[in-house]
Amino acid sequence: MNFHGHTVQVSMLVNLIPVLATVVTTILSIILARANLRYAHAADRTVELAHEQFEREWAPELHIRLERAGATDAKIIVTNLAKTSVLLQIIQFRNIAGPLPLEKQQLNDPLIGGTAWTSHLGERILSLTGKEFAGPIAASVSFYAAGRLYRTDWFRFKVEVRSGRFEKIEPVTLPARRVRVLEPHKVRRFRKPLVTDVAQELVGATKRQE
Repeated sequence: MNFHGHTVQVSMLVNLIPVLATVVTTILSIILARANLRYAHAADRTVELAHEQFEREWAPELHIRLERAGATDAKIIVTNLAKTSVLLQIIQFRNIAGPLPLEKQQLNDPLIGGTAWTSHLGERILSLTGKEFAGPIAASVSFYAAGRLYRTDWFRFKVEVRSGRFEKIEPVTLPARRVRVLEPHKVRRFRKPLVTDVAQELVGATKRQE
């Protein structure tokens, strides 16, 4: 009788070994999955910090200045203050005080970092203001940089026109945000969702076995 009971206990112990091995393997797998998840979080954070640093160092920054170039002429000066080169696409002028639509000029001119681009646009500005005007005019530039399309904020200028002649052009304020992205770069992330799904599956398997 004792021999039979001992045999039953040994048999139960042998049957429990695969179950215990499965539980131990599952626990170790969960620990590894959570470690991989923490590693993925740390790696993503490192990539984000590196990307932010790169953006700060190579982010495009353009300055727009409108000047009186003569009695009937004005010029715009676009200065590239950043390291990266850009490709100018569109110059836009807007009469803030009037109902007239935007005045645009299509471009395809490269602008190297640290240099300036100049163009005489007196006729286009007069088409917005008319022969008699005193008020704010805004200018903005759209451009490509590093494969993305940007647009500067509106730089404002106080313009006075008398009998079709430019009397005064003065800057009002600088925009708080120099450029904005019109075509953002999409950053794809695969590792973190994949590790999260694996961890969830392992936890579910453990609960089912319990």
